[in-house]
Amino acid sequence: MGGYARGESDYIILTDDDLDAVALETVRTIDIEKFVPRDSIEWVYFEKPHYLMPDDPVGQEAFAVIRDAMAADKVVGISRLVIGRRERAVVLEPRGEGIVLWTLRFGDEIRPEDSYFEDIDEEADPDLIPLVQQLIKQRTKKWSPTMVTDPIQESLLTIVAEKKKAMTPRRKSKGATKGTAEEPSSNVINIMDALRKSMEAELRGQKQTKR
Repeated sequence: MGGYARGESDYIILTDDDLDAVALETVRTIDIEKFVPRDSIEWVYFEKPHYLMPDDPVGQEAFAVIRDAMAADKVVGISRLVIGRRERAVVLEPRGEGIVLWTLRFGDEIRPEDSYFEDIDEEADPDLIPLVQQLIKQRTKKWSPTMVTDPIQESLLTIVAEKKKAMTPRRKSKGATKGTAEEPSSNVINIMDALRKSMEAELRGQKQTKR
């Protein structure tokens, strides 16, 4: 079920049946409508990649033929698919032994870059460029997926693992008898216990001075 905003506080409710009535049927085959040179599509239109796989021997043969033909001519295929109740334009790009299917952004979703970059200086200081190039050379490394790990996600996973470990009950050793095992130390300080011990120590000190 979804809602379509007709006004500021006015919505039209759409049921799942309403959405199914207008959704295009997803098919098992992909019809390529046209081919375009790979370099003719600007990077900003590419949205999300998916791996495309054939599902039977006949499909594998057709898959290999279209893949190799597109790679030889340096073109990609343009098609349309229904993804999440929405018809999307997609690109089929040969990649090694497979094909990568990219969903494309619509034209009205792309904002022209000129409106953002128009106030930036066109030319840089030529005397500074060699210095920056030297810095780039020092910091250039071979690409690795570890360069784009999420530090926040890793920290959260560490916290979760520590909490799970703290919540897991410890098993007693086979040779231990009841009442002989010492209580595990805790990081939680009991304020009343600490105050009581402090008062007892102070009282003992007072008795010793009276003697």
